[in-house]
Amino acid sequence: MKILAFSDLHLSPPRAAALVEAAAHADLVIGAGDFCNARRGLDEAMALLEGIAAPMVVVPGNAESADELRAAARDGTIVLHGEATDIDGIRLFGLGYGVPVTPFGAWSCDLTEDQAADLLAGCDAADILVTHSPPKGVADVTSAGQSVGSTAIRDAIGRIGPELALCGHIHDSWNAEGRIGRTRVVNLGPTAHWFEVTR
Repeated sequence: MKILAFSDLHLSPPRAAALVEAAAHADLVIGAGDFCNARRGLDEAMALLEGIAAPMVVVPGNAESADELRAAARDGTIVLHGEATDIDGIRLFGLGYGVPVTPFGAWSCDLTEDQAADLLAGCDAADILVTHSPPKGVADVTSAGQSVGSTAIRDAIGRIGPELALCGHIHDSWNAEGRIGRTRVVNLGPTAHWFEVTR
């Protein structure tokens, strides 16, 4: 399966247009959250992606809630937040929101580490783990040099051992990647990243 994945579109028309064009060659498109800005413009962001014909699996970022994303997503888009889905034999589990709680205030959709751990506990197996936030210690470094990823997500990756863990959220670490055990961890950002996954 040829997978195109991205995160943090943040309502950018040129970035969306490039993703739509690239997605013509994808079997599956994964969006790892933050389609809009601070809970505004989600319908417009989804409209920018309307040209994507491939199936889509998305998680909410901290810029949109799970309910808001489900309401705005186009037909056929699967929204995961503490849930799993199977597509052509590939199992995906998704968890959105900022983890741990961000400093951005009331508009930001966040989870504590305990809340995230509770939602991740429902996942006993996955080929691809899609989270908005990165795991602690991998692809999670800010411009100030701080590691701000999630311990709950890191623990889940270690327990589940997915082939891929795809995330976003920390803009300064876009395109950064590393490994936790056998798992390749990639902080995506708003450009097309390609992955080949087989069963």
